[in-house]
Amino acid sequence: MTDEASLGEIGHEHADVTGGWLRPAVFGAMDGLVSNFALVMGVSGGTTDTDAAVLAGLAGLAAGAFSMAAGEYTSVASQSEAALREVQKERAEILGNGPAEQAELARTFVEKGMDEDVALEAAADIHRDLENAVRVHAEVELGVDVDDLPSPTLAAVSSFGSFAVGAVLPLLPFLLGADSVWPAVAVSLVALFACGALVTRLTARPWWYGGLRQLFLGGVAAALTYGFGVLVGGSVG
Repeated sequence: MTDEASLGEIGHEHADVTGGWLRPAVFGAMDGLVSNFALVMGVSGGTTDTDAAVLAGLAGLAAGAFSMAAGEYTSVASQSEAALREVQKERAEILGNGPAEQAELARTFVEKGMDEDVALEAAADIHRDLENAVRVHAEVELGVDVDDLPSPTLAAVSSFGSFAVGAVLPLLPFLLGADSVWPAVAVSLVALFACGALVTRLTARPWWYGGLRQLFLGGVAAALTYGFGVLVGGSVG
Protein backbone atom coordinates (compact mmCIF):
# COMPACT_ATOMS: atom_id res chain seq x y z
CA MET A 1 0.00 0.00 0.00
CA THR A 2 1.26 3.46 -0.85
CA ASP A 3 2.29 5.53 2.11
CA GLU A 4 -0.07 8.52 1.88
CA ALA A 5 2.23 10.62 4.01
CA SER A 6 4.98 10.23 1.39
CA LEU A 7 2.82 11.65 -1.38
CA GLY A 8 3.07 15.37 -2.03
CA GLU A 9 -0.11 17.39 -1.86
CA ILE A 10 -1.56 18.72 -5.09
CA GLY A 11 -0.44 22.31 -5.29
CA HIS A 12 -2.91 23.74 -7.77
CA GLU A 13 -6.55 23.83 -8.70
CA HIS A 14 -7.99 24.12 -12.18
CA ALA A 15 -10.67 26.59 -13.11
CA ASP A 16 -13.93 25.24 -14.51
CA VAL A 17 -13.35 25.81 -18.23
CA THR A 18 -16.28 23.71 -19.47
CA GLY A 19 -19.15 25.11 -17.46
CA GLY A 20 -19.87 26.97 -14.26
CA TRP A 21 -21.70 30.21 -13.70
CA LEU A 22 -18.97 32.84 -14.14
CA ARG A 23 -18.54 32.77 -17.89
CA PRO A 24 -22.23 32.99 -18.94
CA ALA A 25 -22.97 35.53 -16.19
CA VAL A 26 -20.11 37.87 -17.11
CA PHE A 27 -20.60 37.61 -20.84
CA GLY A 28 -24.35 38.06 -20.51
CA ALA A 29 -23.84 41.20 -18.44
CA MET A 30 -21.22 42.46 -20.87
CA ASP A 31 -23.56 41.91 -23.80
CA GLY A 32 -26.30 43.87 -22.07
CA LEU A 33 -23.89 46.63 -21.10
CA VAL A 34 -22.38 47.11 -24.56
CA SER A 35 -25.62 46.88 -26.50
CA ASN A 36 -27.57 49.24 -24.22
CA PHE A 37 -24.68 51.66 -23.84
CA ALA A 38 -24.46 51.87 -27.63
CA LEU A 39 -28.24 52.21 -27.92
CA VAL A 40 -28.39 55.05 -25.39
CA MET A 41 -25.48 56.80 -27.14
CA GLY A 42 -27.13 56.40 -30.53
CA VAL A 43 -30.35 58.01 -29.31
CA SER A 44 -28.39 60.74 -27.51
CA GLY A 45 -26.56 61.48 -30.74
CA GLY A 46 -29.85 62.06 -32.52
CA THR A 47 -31.65 64.09 -29.85
CA THR A 48 -30.97 66.09 -26.71
CA ASP A 49 -34.13 64.71 -25.08
CA THR A 50 -32.86 62.52 -22.23
CA ASP A 51 -36.34 61.06 -21.76
CA ALA A 52 -36.07 59.57 -25.24
CA ALA A 53 -32.71 58.01 -24.35
CA VAL A 54 -34.12 56.52 -21.14
CA LEU A 55 -37.18 55.15 -22.93
CA ALA A 56 -35.01 53.61 -25.63
CA GLY A 57 -32.67 52.17 -23.00
CA LEU A 58 -35.52 50.61 -21.02
CA ALA A 59 -37.01 49.18 -24.19
CA GLY A 60 -33.60 47.84 -25.18
CA LEU A 61 -33.16 46.27 -21.75
CA ALA A 62 -36.53 44.50 -21.92
CA ALA A 63 -36.22 43.42 -25.55
CA GLY A 64 -32.64 42.21 -25.14
CA ALA A 65 -33.26 40.35 -21.90
CA PHE A 66 -36.35 38.55 -23.20
CA SER A 67 -34.62 37.78 -26.49
CA MET A 68 -31.57 36.40 -24.70
CA ALA A 69 -33.75 34.26 -22.43
CA ALA A 70 -35.78 32.86 -25.32
CA GLY A 71 -32.72 32.21 -27.45
CA GLU A 72 -30.79 30.59 -24.61
CA TYR A 73 -33.74 28.38 -23.66
CA THR A 74 -34.18 27.17 -27.23
CA SER A 75 -30.45 26.65 -27.72
CA VAL A 76 -29.88 24.68 -24.51
CA ALA A 77 -33.10 22.67 -24.89
CA SER A 78 -32.19 21.73 -28.45
CA GLN A 79 -28.67 20.78 -27.39
CA SER A 80 -29.97 18.56 -24.58
CA GLU A 81 -32.58 16.95 -26.83
CA ALA A 82 -29.95 16.23 -29.49
CA ALA A 83 -27.67 14.71 -26.86
CA LEU A 84 -30.48 12.51 -25.52
CA ARG A 85 -31.26 11.34 -29.04
CA GLU A 86 -27.67 10.20 -29.51
CA VAL A 87 -27.71 8.52 -26.09
CA GLN A 88 -30.82 6.58 -27.11
CA LYS A 89 -29.02 5.46 -30.27
CA GLU A 90 -26.16 4.23 -28.11
CA ARG A 91 -28.60 2.39 -25.84
CA ALA A 92 -30.13 0.65 -28.85
CA GLU A 93 -26.68 -0.37 -30.09
CA ILE A 94 -25.75 -1.82 -26.70
CA LEU A 95 -29.03 -3.75 -26.53
CA GLY A 96 -28.74 -5.00 -30.09
CA ASN A 97 -25.01 -5.68 -30.30
CA GLY A 98 -23.60 -5.67 -26.79
CA PRO A 99 -20.39 -7.69 -27.42
CA ALA A 100 -19.29 -5.40 -30.25
CA GLU A 101 -20.01 -2.30 -28.15
CA GLN A 102 -18.08 -3.81 -25.25
CA ALA A 103 -15.11 -4.54 -27.52
CA GLU A 104 -15.30 -0.99 -28.89
CA LEU A 105 -15.20 0.43 -25.36
CA ALA A 106 -12.18 -1.73 -24.53
CA ARG A 107 -10.37 -0.48 -27.66
CA THR A 108 -11.09 3.08 -26.60
CA PHE A 109 -9.54 2.42 -23.19
CA VAL A 110 -6.46 0.91 -24.86
CA GLU A 111 -6.12 3.97 -27.11
CA LYS A 112 -6.15 6.12 -23.99
CA GLY A 113 -3.18 4.17 -22.59
CA MET A 114 -4.77 1.36 -20.59
CA ASP A 115 -3.27 -2.13 -20.68
CA GLU A 116 -5.30 -4.38 -23.00
CA ASP A 117 -6.14 -7.01 -20.39
CA VAL A 118 -7.20 -4.34 -17.90
CA ALA A 119 -9.22 -2.60 -20.61
CA LEU A 120 -11.08 -5.81 -21.49
CA GLU A 121 -11.85 -6.45 -17.83
CA ALA A 122 -12.99 -2.87 -17.24
CA ALA A 123 -15.27 -2.93 -20.29
CA ALA A 124 -16.77 -6.24 -19.12
CA ASP A 125 -17.42 -4.82 -15.65
CA ILE A 126 -19.08 -1.75 -17.11
CA HIS A 127 -21.35 -3.79 -19.39
CA ARG A 128 -22.71 -5.88 -16.54
CA ASP A 129 -25.22 -3.07 -15.95
CA LEU A 130 -27.08 -1.60 -18.92
CA GLU A 131 -27.56 1.89 -17.48
CA ASN A 132 -23.94 2.10 -16.45
CA ALA A 133 -22.85 0.96 -19.90
CA VAL A 134 -25.02 3.61 -21.56
CA ARG A 135 -23.66 6.27 -19.21
CA VAL A 136 -20.01 5.37 -19.86
CA HIS A 137 -20.43 5.05 -23.63
CA ALA A 138 -22.14 8.45 -23.71
CA GLU A 139 -19.28 10.05 -21.80
CA VAL A 140 -16.51 8.35 -23.77
CA GLU A 141 -17.98 8.56 -27.28
CA LEU A 142 -20.20 11.63 -27.11
CA GLY A 143 -18.72 13.66 -24.28
CA VAL A 144 -22.18 13.73 -22.67
CA ASP A 145 -22.91 13.32 -18.97
CA VAL A 146 -26.46 11.96 -18.98
CA ASP A 147 -26.82 12.79 -15.28
CA ASP A 148 -25.79 16.42 -15.69
CA LEU A 149 -27.40 17.80 -18.83
CA PRO A 150 -27.80 21.61 -18.78
CA SER A 151 -31.17 23.02 -17.71
CA PRO A 152 -32.87 25.21 -20.35
CA THR A 153 -34.87 27.02 -17.66
CA LEU A 154 -31.79 27.82 -15.60
CA ALA A 155 -29.96 29.00 -18.72
CA ALA A 156 -32.87 31.25 -19.71
CA VAL A 157 -33.26 32.79 -16.26
CA SER A 158 -29.51 33.32 -15.91
CA SER A 159 -29.27 34.96 -19.34
CA PHE A 160 -32.22 37.22 -18.61
CA GLY A 161 -30.81 38.32 -15.26
CA SER A 162 -27.22 38.88 -16.35
CA PHE A 163 -28.24 40.79 -19.49
CA ALA A 164 -30.62 42.98 -17.49
CA VAL A 165 -27.92 43.79 -14.93
CA GLY A 166 -25.52 44.89 -17.64
CA ALA A 167 -28.16 46.80 -19.59
CA VAL A 168 -29.38 48.82 -16.61
CA LEU A 169 -25.95 50.30 -15.85
CA PRO A 170 -25.99 52.96 -18.63
CA LEU A 171 -29.45 54.00 -17.43
CA LEU A 172 -28.62 54.41 -13.75
CA PRO A 173 -27.40 58.03 -13.96
CA PHE A 174 -30.59 59.04 -15.81
CA LEU A 175 -32.79 57.20 -13.33
CA LEU A 176 -30.97 58.98 -10.50
CA GLY A 177 -31.62 62.41 -12.02
CA ALA A 178 -28.79 63.08 -14.50
CA ASP A 179 -29.80 65.50 -17.26
CA SER A 180 -26.94 64.78 -19.67
CA VAL A 181 -25.39 61.71 -21.24
CA TRP A 182 -21.90 62.15 -19.74
CA PRO A 183 -22.57 60.49 -16.35
CA ALA A 184 -23.94 57.49 -18.27
CA VAL A 185 -20.75 57.43 -20.36
CA ALA A 186 -18.58 57.48 -17.24
CA VAL A 187 -20.53 54.68 -15.52
CA SER A 188 -20.54 52.57 -18.66
CA LEU A 189 -16.82 52.92 -19.29
CA VAL A 190 -15.98 51.95 -15.70
CA ALA A 191 -18.32 48.97 -15.95
CA LEU A 192 -16.75 47.91 -19.25
CA PHE A 193 -13.29 47.92 -17.69
CA ALA A 194 -14.53 45.97 -14.66
CA CYS A 195 -16.23 43.31 -16.82
CA GLY A 196 -13.16 42.94 -19.00
CA ALA A 197 -10.92 42.58 -15.97
CA LEU A 198 -13.26 39.99 -14.43
CA VAL A 199 -13.20 37.89 -17.60
CA THR A 200 -9.45 37.43 -17.22
CA ARG A 201 -10.18 35.03 -14.35
CA LEU A 202 -10.96 32.57 -17.17
CA THR A 203 -7.83 33.34 -19.20
CA ALA A 204 -4.09 33.77 -18.84
CA ARG A 205 -4.24 37.51 -19.61
CA PRO A 206 -3.50 40.12 -16.92
CA TRP A 207 -6.55 41.88 -15.49
CA TRP A 208 -5.57 45.28 -16.86
CA TYR A 209 -5.26 43.90 -20.40
CA GLY A 210 -8.75 42.42 -20.33
CA GLY A 211 -10.15 45.59 -18.80
CA LEU A 212 -8.56 47.92 -21.35
CA ARG A 213 -9.50 45.66 -24.27
CA GLN A 214 -13.17 45.62 -23.29
CA LEU A 215 -13.10 49.33 -22.51
CA PHE A 216 -11.74 50.01 -26.01
CA LEU A 217 -14.14 47.70 -27.85
CA GLY A 218 -17.23 48.86 -25.96
CA GLY A 219 -16.19 52.50 -26.26
CA VAL A 220 -15.69 52.19 -30.02
CA ALA A 221 -19.10 50.52 -30.42
CA ALA A 222 -20.78 53.31 -28.45
CA ALA A 223 -18.89 56.05 -30.32
CA LEU A 224 -19.79 54.64 -33.73
CA THR A 225 -23.43 54.32 -32.72
CA TYR A 226 -23.39 57.88 -31.39
CA GLY A 227 -22.04 59.05 -34.75
CA PHE A 228 -24.76 57.11 -36.52
CA GLY A 229 -27.34 58.76 -34.26
CA VAL A 230 -25.96 62.20 -35.12
CA LEU A 231 -26.25 61.49 -38.83
CA VAL A 232 -29.71 59.98 -38.64
CA GLY A 233 -30.96 62.61 -36.21
CA GLY A 234 -29.71 65.41 -38.41
CA SER A 235 -31.30 63.97 -41.53
CA VAL A 236 -34.62 63.27 -39.82
CA GLY A 237 -34.70 66.67 -38.20
